Amino acid sequence: MKLINRRDFLKSCAALGAGGLLLSNKALDVRRRQGRPNIVFIFIDDMGWTGTSYMGSGYYETKHIDKLSREGMVFTNAYTCAPNCAPTRATLLSGQYGPRTGVFTVGTSSRNPAKERLIPVDNNTDLATEVVTYADALQTGGYATACVGKWHLGKKDQFLPQSQGFGFAVAREEIPSEPDVDPKRIEAFTDHAIDFVETAVRDNAPFMLYMSHHTVHSPIEATAEMTAKYESKTPWHGQDQPKYAAMTEHTDDGVGRLLAKIDELGIRDNTMVIFYSDNGGPHGMTSNYPLRGAKGMLYEGGIRVPMIVRWPGVTKPGSTCDEPVNSVDFFPTFLEVSGTPWPSGKVLDGLSIAGLLKGEKKLDREALFWHFPTYLQGSNASGARDTSFRTKPVGAIRKGKWKLLQYFEELEFGDGPLPALELYDLEADIAESNNLADSMPAKRDELLADMVAWREEIGAPVPTEHNPAYQG
Repeated sequence: MKLINRRDFLKSCAALGAGGLLLSNKALDVRRRQGRPNIVFIFIDDMGWTGTSYMGSGYYETKHIDKLSREGMVFTNAYTCAPNCAPTRATLLSGQYGPRTGVFTVGTSSRNPAKERLIPVDNNTDLATEVVTYADALQTGGYATACVGKWHLGKKDQFLPQSQGFGFAVAREEIPSEPDVDPKRIEAFTDHAIDFVETAVRDNAPFMLYMSHHTVHSPIEATAEMTAKYESKTPWHGQDQPKYAAMTEHTDDGVGRLLAKIDELGIRDNTMVIFYSDNGGPHGMTSNYPLRGAKGMLYEGGIRVPMIVRWPGVTKPGSTCDEPVNSVDFFPTFLEVSGTPWPSGKVLDGLSIAGLLKGEKKLDREALFWHFPTYLQGSNASGARDTSFRTKPVGAIRKGKWKLLQYFEELEFGDGPLPALELYDLEADIAESNNLADSMPAKRDELLADMVAWREEIGAPVPTEHNPAYQG
């Protein structure tokens, strides 16, 4: 299928105008009933599935995020399309799985050549400016758009949010920080976000804010006073780092300030607020208990994340949704709820979750897929199956309650102690501790066939070239 690039998309919109493009019946229905909602996307960096108290942590305190969870809908099976930062952001903004953009990891795809039996797939570190983002679509549809915080999809001097649909942007690098002293960037980013929202409201424009916090990623930024609060607190299942906990609470305070401003401006009822993270919590800093693994792995601890959506009049306060969703679903959702045209030729791999927000239970989707054809270092990381890497090249599929992982080194060589395939029943074994690949061959082969077919359809590259630098 031919992909439309950003230049052609903008040209077609300018030529036809919003009135010349067809909207779906669902989009028209939402637009009539709700108007064009503002969209506030609060994106946290490295916050794991149990990185908040509303998700069960007995160590972290996140009173503002907890309040948001009571006011909106909590997604219990929310995923990212990748286990680390840049590829998740690429899938989120493009609405496309990694093989379409070539953004698979952060930086180089090779991390320890002497221990890599395969030459990993080359990695793009930039999201090409030709890629149409949801910000492009919303901006062309009349939204004021802003990116505040972490971008991490290109060189600072060449690829900026302004080149991909964001009319206003403040980059992480522009705000100085004092690690281990003060959460200045959290406060500064929140200030910029509030300024943007106030301006959009004054101009009577619908707006989309991509509030991309750099925390709770390192370096740790927390006051001594806040840190002291956690030094005497009892650890909870491996969550035991006082400064990290303090940084989490500072981030929560920033979220609270932004939500309070939305209330103060009187726009709560027409503002969709999404809370989400880019991957699981990192090993050595936190624990994703009861999930296996951490950031950098395709086990649940690396890709299952907290997610809340609050949209008054649409989402039921205090409700939950158990349907699996992931980062490619936001683009089509934003198009539908805003009544923004879907340009002909634009390939989106996700599905709109607008129906789920209104109380529907299921999406018309059989499976979710992950493709990570690179290596990530991380010796002895908790939950990893290898002592040298957090992960080796791997693909995964979730279909219903079943999840299958396929490791490409073992697929190619088949001579090691570890299996190439791992099958888990996530309803019975959320910790992914009991590999059923040998005992349930029919289910294993069903998921494997689905994953192979998906890779062929999307053009996902699998590493097969043997590495001459491998030292055994």
